[in-house]
Amino acid sequence: MKREVINTKNAPGAIGPYSQGIIVGDFVYTSGQLPINPVTGVLETDIKVATKQSMENVKAILEEAGTSLENVVKTSIFLKDLNDFAAVNEVYGTYFTENPPARSCVQVAKLPKDAVIEIEVIATK
Repeated sequence: MKREVINTKNAPGAIGPYSQGIIVGDFVYTSGQLPINPVTGVLETDIKVATKQSMENVKAILEEAGTSLENVVKTSIFLKDLNDFAAVNEVYGTYFTENPPARSCVQVAKLPKDAVIEIEVIATK
């Protein structure tokens, strides 16, 4: 199957040898999105603001791929501190108000740039 690389200036550029997203067939796979504002380069550290920024970055990649959050089938959330779970859910829930996708949410030892959250998704076209 053909792979198509997704690249948008509306989400932070890759900080390593990877693409923001890849389209394969009818699926879009995003790389994990740190809460970096693509305009200012600021890494958000407040968990609610950070969750919103990571979701906005994911949304921008999906839109560049010709799809949207409505077509997300699986989300993975990586947290620096699982005690932030309720705050993340509060913000995350505003993006998926009906028929939310399947999801994993785990605490990890460390994230790039010492971020508080990273979010990746799989969506259909």
